[in-house]
Amino acid sequence: MSIEIDVLNGDSSWPRAEPLLQAVWPRHVLEKLPWGHVKWAHADLRVLIDAPEDSPSPGLACHVGVYFRTVTWDGRKVHIGGIGGVSTREDCRGRGYATLALNAAVRTLRDHEAVRFAILFCEPHNEAFYEARGWHRFNGEVYAEQPEGKIRFDAMAPYIFDFTRKPRDGIIDLCGLPW
Repeated sequence: MSIEIDVLNGDSSWPRAEPLLQAVWPRHVLEKLPWGHVKWAHADLRVLIDAPEDSPSPGLACHVGVYFRTVTWDGRKVHIGGIGGVSTREDCRGRGYATLALNAAVRTLRDHEAVRFAILFCEPHNEAFYEARGWHRFNGEVYAEQPEGKIRFDAMAPYIFDFTRKPRDGIIDLCGLPW
């Protein structure tokens, strides 16, 4: 059985990704989450994995959003990558799809020489998953834009994936919406 991984333009692939994201985080669930009110950036790219055709329920199984942004870290501009919207259909969990999609997203970021490190935000129950895949907790402060203005973004824990820079503390301003 082979698994096909697509890395597609974020906007044009949104119609394909949207039903999966709404199934993983339906409105009634989102409203109860500490980050359910957050206005999110749109992904520049999307990693999509379909369940194999011969599986009990073929179709889109997993999604990872990929972001490129110039931010400031301790007042210095730096080009970074972002990972967001990591989601796997409930009936497809435990098969390694999220790991495959996350690895493809990291490879995509690594292929852009300007990207110095990557950042994602995760809930406490996912921290061990990301740590096991080489992500490190960022112990500093993160700021992001929201409709009401710039805020300290602490709705979820920030995690860093090292490329040429290895930030563990300080202040990161996302210079836009979070992902």
